[in-house]
Amino acid sequence: MDWDARRLSRYLTLRDLNVLMTVVQSGSMGKAAIRLAVSQPAVSKAIADMEQALGVRLLDRNKQGVKPTVFADALLDHGSVVFDELQQSLRKIETLSDPTRGEIRIACSALLAEGFVASVIGRFARRYPKVTFRLVAEESGASYAALVQRKVDLAILRIFEPAPQSELATEILYDEPHVVAVGARSPWVKRRPIKLANLMNASWALPPLDSLTGSIVRESFGAAGLEVPPATIITSSTPARYALVASGQFVSVLPASLWAYANRKPAVKALPIKLAVSRRPIGIVTLRKRALTPVARLFIECAREVAKSVATRRS
Repeated sequence: MDWDARRLSRYLTLRDLNVLMTVVQSGSMGKAAIRLAVSQPAVSKAIADMEQALGVRLLDRNKQGVKPTVFADALLDHGSVVFDELQQSLRKIETLSDPTRGEIRIACSALLAEGFVASVIGRFARRYPKVTFRLVAEESGASYAALVQRKVDLAILRIFEPAPQSELATEILYDEPHVVAVGARSPWVKRRPIKLANLMNASWALPPLDSLTGSIVRESFGAAGLEVPPATIITSSTPARYALVASGQFVSVLPASLWAYANRKPAVKALPIKLAVSRRPIGIVTLRKRALTPVARLFIECAREVAKSVATRRS
């Protein structure tokens, strides 16, 4: 199959890629035509012209509609990058005239959305009130995927080392400390002295031990010469563990940012137990070969400021 790039460029345009992408997303030629505000024959002709130019079939037709072939998937994988770069260019042109306006898309965990990221957005919005934010709070895996798929400009996450993919660039903002937490009315609050060994028979609500927070639990008990106690509840949801601890029935290991940022009632107390391993990094993740808009760069500068102020308060 001998493809001439110059010849193909006369046939494959951004419009063609948009038609193919819309057909695949819609699942049928008819629905795609409605979304594109053109006739169905025009959509069918655009697909047929692309298939003729490439010499391969892009869509499998059946009674339920259409599905992309492996050739269409390969084309759209790169086509999505083309569209993203075009959108980035248009956004950059918009912000060059006024770098204090525009849109920024952020992915982060639910916990960071409630705490650190909300603090950064609050400060940034006061400085640049014309900026629009699109915040997606998801699990780390979904946030990484959104970044790689160019659905967001950046992600703010707990950092796993090494970075999941080589095309990602990571900048550490601060280390998140973790504490042993109990309900505010728990008898453990007044117990002195107190060590991890005293809590071996307590009802624990723990994260999965193979998670980032779980590694803190595992390593801290190991450093104290103890086995991790059996957990009554195992959940990766930090808000759920906070609620369980606040009920007064459970003990857990929680990030200190639950108190640093949120205006919470004193339903949970941190015990004066020094964990051997208590910190995990929080950082900004971006795509290495993707240019950031001026607004995104300003946001990252603001995130650095907030992280620095938090570190100063803790020192």
